[in-house]
Parts: sequence; structure tokens; C-alpha cells
Amino acid sequence: MNDPTQISPASDSGKSNIESGKTSVPHGNRLGAMLARVTLTQLTLLVLAAVFVWQWLDAHSQLNQTQQEVARRLSEVEASNKANQMLGAQTQEMVRELGGKLGLLESKYAETQNQRAALEALYQEMSSSRDQTALADVEQLLLIAEQQLQLSANVKAALIALQQAESRLQRPALAGLKKHIGQDIEKLRALPNVDVAAINLRLDAVIGAVDGLVLEQDAHITAQQPAPVADQGAGAWRRFWNEVRQEARQLLRIENTERQELPLLSPTQSFFLRENLKLRLLSAHMALLTRDEASFRRDLKTSQEWIKRYFETKSGASVQALATLQQLAASNIAVDLPDLGGSLEAVRNYRISHERSAR
Repeated sequence: MNDPTQISPASDSGKSNIESGKTSVPHGNRLGAMLARVTLTQLTLLVLAAVFVWQWLDAHSQLNQTQQEVARRLSEVEASNKANQMLGAQTQEMVRELGGKLGLLESKYAETQNQRAALEALYQEMSSSRDQTALADVEQLLLIAEQQLQLSANVKAALIALQQAESRLQRPALAGLKKHIGQDIEKLRALPNVDVAAINLRLDAVIGAVDGLVLEQDAHITAQQPAPVADQGAGAWRRFWNEVRQEARQLLRIENTERQELPLLSPTQSFFLRENLKLRLLSAHMALLTRDEASFRRDLKTSQEWIKRYFETKSGASVQALATLQQLAASNIAVDLPDLGGSLEAVRNYRISHERSAR
């Protein structure tokens, strides 16, 4: 920007130059030149002033915009600060809450660890007690199976007891005992099947038929036939003759004397004969339960001899009883039963060693 004070030296120098050159200039020309110089100066000043004003206005506008932008940014920053403060407060609250929960979880975890240790100790104790209980049950079942085999030779009941004992040994530590019992089960399954129930039913049927058997001495006494009813129109002599003929038939009896003389039994002896026959059949029944084949066949043979000697062998009941006894005598009831002492001894030894280790 040009300062107006700088023009004066130029005009003075010009004036001096004119004066030194001793040149004479008219007054009107000097005035026009001065006006022209003033106008140009003013125009320059105006332009400079306009530029300055424009720059000032532009700077002021930019300043206002900058202030507004700064104010807007400040408001945003303030809002963001408030939001951050709220988030910070919420975060602190959450941190405090999480800290409380973490402390509670730590206490719960410590309590859980204590409970876990107690449960493990209890489990170990229960496991040991359960093993002892299982071994005691298995030993009892093996005793039952051995008693069934020795006392009554009941293979089916012994097999059921062994299967139950095997089902109690499910833990891997008891696999050896389970294998030992499994071998005994296979031995029992391989035994021949004796239908004891059917034989008992047939013996009971013969025992029930003993009271209905007819004695040999009673078979020769024919029942007295009732006298035929005479016609109403027959005479008295005709009725008399019929009665005499009926009495004569009762007085005469033809028998084969070459056969062995039959024993004559009183009613009391007949009663005891039937009861002794029942006892013989019951003895055969007991021999069947104990698998005593010799006693079983001996009792059946004696029963057959008594029926053939004292009872009428031609009657239907006697024939059926003799046939049943003959079929039963041919039955094979003797079975070579296995010994369960090995399994029982193994279970007892394992139980004793387990009890010692638990102590």
C-alpha cells in the first residue's frame, strides 16, 4: 500500500526542476496536473481502502465462521465429554458390580472346591463300601446256589443265583471274579435237563390214586345182585323157585386154586397198607429232589411189587398206576453237579483282602 506522504517529495523535486530550468508553466496546467495527481491518488486510496475493507470483511466472516465452528466443536466435545463421563460412571458402576460378583464367585469357587474334596472323599468311602456290599451279596448268592445244588440238586435255582451274582460284578476291578462265576454258569447250562416238576406231578397223581385202588381180596367178592322183580301175574310157586335159584348162585363160587394164596387183610391192615404205599411214593419223591437215583428206583420198585401183590392188577386204576411207576423208574435223574467251592473261595479271599486294604 502506497502512503500519500510519499508524493510530496516528487512534486517538490519537479517544482525545483522547473524552477531550475527556468521554464515557465501556466497556472491552469499546473492545476489540472495537480487535480489529475490528486484524483489518481484518491482512486488508489479508494481502491486500497476497498481492498482493505474487503479483506477485513472476509477476515471477519472467516473469523465468525471459525468461531461458530469452534463453538460447534466445543459443544460437540462437551456433549462427548458428558457422554464419556456418563459412560465412565456406568463403567465404574459396572466395574464395582463385577468386582462384587467376582468376589462372590471366588467365594463360591472356594466353597465348591471344598465340597468337591468332601464329595471325592465320600465317593471313595462309598465306593469302598459299595464294593464290600457287592462282594458280600455275591458271597451270599453263591452260598444259596451251592445249597440248592447240594440239598435239592435244583439246577435252575442255582443258575438264577449265579446270574444275579454275576450281574453285581460290573466294575472292571471285579472282572476276574465275574469270569470265574461265568464259567460256573456255563457248566450249569451244559447239564442235562431233568424235568423234576413233571415227575413230581406224576408221582402226586399215583399217590392220589392209591385210595381208589381195589384190593385183590375184594375183587373176588361179587356184589349181590338184586332179585329180579317177579311179574304180577306169576304165581307163588314161580316166585319161590326164582328165589331158591338166586340163593344157590350165591352159595357156589369157582376159583383157580393153582395160583398163590391171597393174603387176607383186615380193614385196619388195608388202611395201613395204603398209607405205607403212599409213604413209599413220598420217599421216592424225596429221593428225586436230592437226585438219589438208587433210592428213587428202589422205592418205585417196592411200590410196584406191593400193587401187584395186594391190589387187583386188571382194574384201570391199577394198570395206569403200574405203567406210570414203570416209566418213572426208567427215568435218569442222576446229574453230575459242578462244585461252586472255587468261586466261593475266590470271592471270600478278595473280600478279605479288600477289607484289609481299606483299613
